[in-house]
Amino acid sequence: MNVKKQARLRRARKTRAKISQLSVNRLCVFRTPRHIYAQIISPSGAEILASASTLDKSLRGTVTGNVAAATIIGGMIAERAKAAGVSKVAFDRAGYNYHGRVKALAEAAREGGLEF
Repeated sequence: MNVKKQARLRRARKTRAKISQLSVNRLCVFRTPRHIYAQIISPSGAEILASASTLDKSLRGTVTGNVAAATIIGGMIAERAKAAGVSKVAFDRAGYNYHGRVKALAEAAREGGLEF
């Protein structure tokens, strides 16, 4: 495993340890160069309450690896979280910088009604 990935995972572990102390639902983000994924995970980590990604059928055929796609996913995850009865979450950025696609997803989720 390369050094950059190890550093990212170290940051992610630190954040997840703090979130587990809080015992709240977490909005977890994972990104690849081509896609972005978001999940609302229960405090125990045992179940996924809501999820959205650029692999959804409604987004197939469009550009999926940019800020516009991340904004759409942020809105979708907020909508699905509201349907599942979740309004307050902790934002788990998985060690990624709060910049670009991760920031766009977070801001869209906030606009959609999620509180974090």
